[in-house]
Amino acid sequence: MRRLMLGSLLSPPLTERAPRVSDEALAELAERVHETARRKLGRSLSIRQVDAGSCNGCELEIHALNNAFYDLERFGFHFVASPRHADVLLVTGPVTKNMREALERTYAATPDPKWVVAVGDCARNGGLFAEAYGVVGAVSTVVPVDLHVKGCPPSPRDLLAGLLALMKRRLPRSVRG
Repeated sequence: MRRLMLGSLLSPPLTERAPRVSDEALAELAERVHETARRKLGRSLSIRQVDAGSCNGCELEIHALNNAFYDLERFGFHFVASPRHADVLLVTGPVTKNMREALERTYAATPDPKWVVAVGDCARNGGLFAEAYGVVGAVSTVVPVDLHVKGCPPSPRDLLAGLLALMKRRLPRSVRG
């Protein structure tokens, strides 16, 4: 035990280096996202995040979008507390039996036009939890999904690219008619 404690005091911490992202590439992505949101909606994009039963890995990456490095607000996006003010539902995790009704109600409370983004492999196909007794299935088995962002968990940059891809599509199905 003494050797373990002494070793941990003398060795540097085990951490990963920050990803190297050029400021120009991030600024370009920000400008494209902002312009697309303004063109499609005429305003900022409002996002409501819903945890349908995840392990919280995807939530950590979504929350990273609000840190000083990514600063989601500068892209013209912001998170809202109520689905009644949202344009996009970011849904994480496989849908559990206990969260099925909550997800359906959240979807119904979100005004048209709306988009649904399934974030992570678990939201796309159940992932590691697909065969669990308390899991209903993928997000698409409960509500219609417009975009899947792959990854376990997807990086914040992948999430931003997914939101940009979403904005480049036609208006949501509820507006198309």
